[in-house]
Amino acid sequence: MQAEYTPLCLDASGHGTNKNGACSLPQCADDIALAMKPGILVGYSMGARMALHVALQHPQMVSQLVLISGTPGLATLAERSARLQSDNELADHIEKIGTSAFIDEWLALPIFSGLSDQTNQRNDRIRNTAKGLADSLRFAGTGTQEPQWSNLHQLSMPVHLIVGELDNKFRTIAKDMQPLLQSSEMKVVPNVGHTVHLEDPATTGRILDSIILRHD
Repeated sequence: MQAEYTPLCLDASGHGTNKNGACSLPQCADDIALAMKPGILVGYSMGARMALHVALQHPQMVSQLVLISGTPGLATLAERSARLQSDNELADHIEKIGTSAFIDEWLALPIFSGLSDQTNQRNDRIRNTAKGLADSLRFAGTGTQEPQWSNLHQLSMPVHLIVGELDNKFRTIAKDMQPLLQSSEMKVVPNVGHTVHLEDPATTGRILDSIILRHD
């Protein structure tokens, strides 16, 4: 008999109703672990980085880990230093121009080229505050992230890596992650880029359904 599941969708630090963006990735992971019940944890992009930290810090809470367009972090100190400077400059820029103008600039980036006016969730995104988004970058941006590549072997739960076929950067990252994980599978969603779940929600949903059914 199929088990029943209760979905829980949390607002990330500095986003939505969670206005406090001054939260590091390890702190975000602790907050998520406190808010959730043990089960399947799914994260996309920044949320995938947070989910990875939850699985490493609180493995008893995560029965299966699903990372959509995720990364364990930048490998070298030089890369992290450059990204940290870039993130901090972007944070200042967000506070200077405001949320609405920043969201328009953000959605115009090549990484989001697969989104349309109907799928880019602009109306939801502009509800965020400039300070929340800026602090999220300062405290939990990729530049702040301690690389977790050497810790991936600690994950004993099944790890599902979902990436878009057109997202060459994150497809390569997922391929590099696979050999370091105890139990993993990689799903490449055809004809989409970084925002896999928004560009092809039907395929992404079927993948998630299959993961839940296997969990039963």
